Amino acid sequence: MKGIIIINCKNYLEVAGEKILQLSEVARDISQSNHVQIMIAPPQNSLFYLSQCVKLPLICQHIDDEKIGATTGFIIPELAKSYGAVGSLINHSEHRIEHTHIQKLVERLGQLNMTSIVCAATSKEVGKLARLNPNMIAIEPPELIGTGKAVSKVNPSIITKSVKEAAKHSENIKVICGAGIVDKTDVKSAINLGSKGILLASGLIKADAWQDKLIELCEGFE
Repeated sequence: MKGIIIINCKNYLEVAGEKILQLSEVARDISQSNHVQIMIAPPQNSLFYLSQCVKLPLICQHIDDEKIGATTGFIIPELAKSYGAVGSLINHSEHRIEHTHIQKLVERLGQLNMTSIVCAATSKEVGKLARLNPNMIAIEPPELIGTGKAVSKVNPSIITKSVKEAAKHSENIKVICGAGIVDKTDVKSAINLGSKGILLASGLIKADAWQDKLIELCEGFE
């Protein structure tokens, strides 16, 4: 695969109901034809439904380090896996959690052979999180999320610094970047700076044509 695209659907109404299946089918087809790994973090309540309908890596938008059994209103790794999730975002800027919880979740997902994608706001935080040995770290300056101003262009040094910080602890951690990514030039810039892929939301979800936008983003890995 040329690179990684992670689509965080958040709670946008553009993917309500059957629309999330439509997006997933588009992503599956484009992933196969463009040799780019595309993962989708759908609204949590659609996980099992999607896993039965389309072959595409599905991840949680958030996961909780709560016990199995009598815990209400949480989604735990073990149930998420049973619903078809292969991993989860952790510590997204819109759902930050304590460092100790991040550590426990990375360990718990690892025991389940699930992928941990931990989000960081700064390169310094990347270094701190790399010690936990997650599968991926997504560097996303929160002030750029949803702005249409790509981190790879506005603050390119944060990507190169993050890659270096992660490499100090493990060469196996993949650093990806997010915030403000809207076109293939943003992707190309990120890859040239050392990122292995991108994490995006509104740049795709709110696009006029999902297929055209995903194809364009894949071209950034060429």
